[in-house]
Amino acid sequence: MEYAEKIDRLSDLIKEHKRFYVLTGAGVSTASGVPDFRSPGTGLWEKIDPIATSSVEVLYNNPRLFYEAAFTRFAKISSAEPNQGHYMLARLEKLGYLRGLITQNIDGLHVQAGSKKVWEVHGHLRSGYCLGCKKKYPFEALVQQVELKRIPPVCQICHSMLRPDVVLFGDPMPAFFFELNQEIQTDCDFMLVVGSSLVVYPVADLPRLAKKLAIINNQPTDYDGRAEMVIREDISQVLNDLVEKLESETKIV
Repeated sequence: MEYAEKIDRLSDLIKEHKRFYVLTGAGVSTASGVPDFRSPGTGLWEKIDPIATSSVEVLYNNPRLFYEAAFTRFAKISSAEPNQGHYMLARLEKLGYLRGLITQNIDGLHVQAGSKKVWEVHGHLRSGYCLGCKKKYPFEALVQQVELKRIPPVCQICHSMLRPDVVLFGDPMPAFFFELNQEIQTDCDFMLVVGSSLVVYPVADLPRLAKKLAIINNQPTDYDGRAEMVIREDISQVLNDLVEKLESETKIV
């Protein structure tokens, strides 16, 4: 199937299904300068062992390592800006097609781009909290302390350690994830996976719950054989072409 035919077919699938969800991974943010994790030769996990720096165990037992390694990476991610792909997904929601967006990303770029119904299943970099009294802090407050070499950053109230609002290796999934699981199982008749290799569980189990599936990703996934279609092209361009196709057939104010 030629590229233009795939865009037409993907557009048709979206129009044919009223309960349409999107699941995004790191690949949707690479155009914003956020490195992905598993692309051959460029993936972040080829250079860094995530368990060695980004786990709950490291945070609790070696907070200096966590805040000098993993947190430095988080701080860089927090300064990224949305790219065309993020804006096109927000546009899909505004057009009335997209029921909800699930993201594995912690960069918050979908929210910045204007998406409204977003499940950030691995957390985000807008805030952190105290491990003692649970007081919330803006993420910038953690960054400022780390930049001043106050490692680990501590709460102004009880002086316990602060941590970012992200799901680290060893953390439980957020409580809403189990409700989301049920919603996808009962409500999702079509899911579009964008920029995810679908190897991180339990999130990678969500596409199995959708009645139909399509994938936009540069690398093969274990779900390719089940998908209605797989597109391996530039993600932002595909989403732009898809939205243009849908907008040409949709009245929107």
